[in-house]
Amino acid sequence: MSGPERYREIWRRKPALRAVYGDIYRRIGAHRRPGRTLEIGGGSGNLKDFAPDVVSTDIIPVPWLDAVCNAHFLPFADGSFANIVLFDVLHHLERPARFFAEAERVLEPGGRLIFCEPAITPLGGLVYRSFHHEPVDMRADPLAEGPLTPGRDPYDSNQAVPTLLTGRYRDALAAKVPTLTLVTLERFSFAAYLLSGGFRPWSLLPAFAAGPLLRVEWALRRIFGPLAALRLLAVYAKRTAPSLAGTRA
Repeated sequence: MSGPERYREIWRRKPALRAVYGDIYRRIGAHRRPGRTLEIGGGSGNLKDFAPDVVSTDIIPVPWLDAVCNAHFLPFADGSFANIVLFDVLHHLERPARFFAEAERVLEPGGRLIFCEPAITPLGGLVYRSFHHEPVDMRADPLAEGPLTPGRDPYDSNQAVPTLLTGRYRDALAAKVPTLTLVTLERFSFAAYLLSGGFRPWSLLPAFAAGPLLRVEWALRRIFGPLAALRLLAVYAKRTAPSLAGTRA
């Protein structure tokens, strides 16, 4: 059974996981503009449960997705999508700057690039380093250029990349993709995700408790997010010219 097939089966069997991820999918959906949406790294195809109209892609072919493509070389025309969505994908990309350039090209003016990824806060970093198999390297340069590695495992990753791009490297990224402006940055997710067990077989979170806990966590994100969040949600808007629009953080 492939990775996406295994995750799809776990998704089917775990209502608490569907509640936690469904809450994130709905928050992503609230930022979408009217028009076509491209999903990068569709994997187990869960976003289609909430947004059936998305064009869902991945580098690994599976029957429930719409296309196979590499995020570094998107096979779509300029300005062909109103939205590009990624969920736990950006930190797997070998050359994030190359992807951002492709996103800038493929989005129409006013389009949105929306992603949800690990947040390396003081507590979040401790949790990911201690209990997650993927590395966290805050010393990495997420804008490094160079050729793609032939045969690279698509699951290779650095969970620090999204935090670096929206933080320390924010201005450097803006210089590379001047029409993409970070307009929203939310740090959220505390206990519910951990209790759900993620895509592991177990869960400590009863399905009936997921909704109330998620609402409490979202309400507390501005107080505890910078110190304890496990997730970040970022939204970039494509301008027709470089902009200094403010960011909500």
